[in-house]
Amino acid sequence: MTGITKRFPGVVANHDIHLTVRRGTVHALVGENGAGKSTLMKILYGMQKPDEGTIVVDGEQVTFNSPADAIVRGIGMVHQHFMLADNLTVLENVVLGSEKLYGIGGGARKKIKEISDRYGLGVRPDVLVEDLGVAHRQRVEILKVLYRGARTLILDEPTAVLVPQEVDALFDNLRELKSEGLSVIFISHKLGEVLSVADDITVIRRGTTVGTAIPSETTPRQLAELMVGSELPTPETAESTVTDKPVLEVEGLTVYAGGAPAGPVGNAADAVRRILDDVTFTIHAGEVLGIAGVEGNGQTELIETLIGLKKADSGAIAFLGEDITPWPTRRRRESGIAYIPEDRHRHGLLLEAPLWENRILGHVTESPNAKGFWLDPKGAQEDTRRIVEEYDVRTPGIDVTAASLSGGNQQKLIVGREMSHAPKFLIAAHPTRGVDVGAQAAIWDHIRDARREGLAVLLISADLDELIGLSDTLRVIYNGRLVADADPATITPEQLGSAMTGAASGHLEDVEESTEDEADAAAKGENR
Repeated sequence: MTGITKRFPGVVANHDIHLTVRRGTVHALVGENGAGKSTLMKILYGMQKPDEGTIVVDGEQVTFNSPADAIVRGIGMVHQHFMLADNLTVLENVVLGSEKLYGIGGGARKKIKEISDRYGLGVRPDVLVEDLGVAHRQRVEILKVLYRGARTLILDEPTAVLVPQEVDALFDNLRELKSEGLSVIFISHKLGEVLSVADDITVIRRGTTVGTAIPSETTPRQLAELMVGSELPTPETAESTVTDKPVLEVEGLTVYAGGAPAGPVGNAADAVRRILDDVTFTIHAGEVLGIAGVEGNGQTELIETLIGLKKADSGAIAFLGEDITPWPTRRRRESGIAYIPEDRHRHGLLLEAPLWENRILGHVTESPNAKGFWLDPKGAQEDTRRIVEEYDVRTPGIDVTAASLSGGNQQKLIVGREMSHAPKFLIAAHPTRGVDVGAQAAIWDHIRDARREGLAVLLISADLDELIGLSDTLRVIYNGRLVADADPATITPEQLGSAMTGAASGHLEDVEESTEDEADAAAKGENR
């Protein structure tokens, strides 16, 4: 890609970008939020047309008018938010839209198995997608683009929700792909992973190429400075601010799939149906409680039950000493519970609404969004400008839609909104997912500052360094139960990752790192 320039009203997303990807390599593309990475990849995948510049694939200049054109030229993209239908099988998801290639029956099944075996993906064609963990869903997405003949794969934040063993397994898959002559463009904010898997690195800042790097000759600090001009941050919590004042008390919280059973409880079939199983914990003022777990083990249901989106079948939730179990979401929010959702598109934003209207979401009755019974658009607009400046949301203005922002800038807007009402309790689900190292450090600082003022935080994150660094207390969730405790001061990411796959329970201070066999089993999802 040479001289790529793309302009939108009020902003130049890409300016004279140059990117050269060698065949049979993993090429990392890094940059801060809003740097133009996503726009550049959308151009390469035919979702956008450049205003200037040229694209050459295998020595031939090409023009893409749609993703179909890119696919014909062997380019496929795995998006950060997976594009799979949960109610369909793996085979049905893979062939959807490509029925003419190998049919929809035996021929397709044979081709899927052939690709899966060739690249070590371990994909089973007849399994329902809803029964797969996140790592296996990702492999299905990779198989989808390989099924269509891709020889260049674009992977957008592929490790965002993976535990260490799953990251290792993914990297083994990538090495297998490049050994077969395929190329991978790897987009990530995790610089340690970039340096471990990439053969080449291109850095983009403010919409233009600022440099390239050879991983073996580069440190995370140097790469961070290229990206954002600052040193790589670490989420280290200094002094303890934990008090003896309970803010949130959860007792025996249980949620069943499809609702509580009509018959007797306590039998094996009943246990299988429990999404949350007798969850009990207390968070005090000034405390960050971190919950670690492989995605799909009840974290989502715990979050939704605490905020009121899902009804508990048994158990109780008390906030500042008052039973809020029957309260609706709006009352919980107005009482001082802030919420950074794990899925910002589903629960955090109205994508087609302007930024200042998104500032109002969840805080309709509160100042500066309202005066008495009436909305106050001017107050919301003015405060949106403050959030944009304070949280470094890269946008040409507050009237653009949320959909026009990069994922990281969308996240910063949500964090700014939720931290702006002096909450007493914060549910933070993956608060720095998809943000660059500079924004990550700023969000950590905001959480630390609020924690010092007495904020209680429930932190759920796939970033184990973030969990260990920010938490005062660590619990591990597995199959809907809290199965282990850990001391953030002594636990390692490897030990925590092992416990997350069910390899340990109880107190983890003395847990040894998992054996190679255990790690391999975890990576393949066998323990899950």
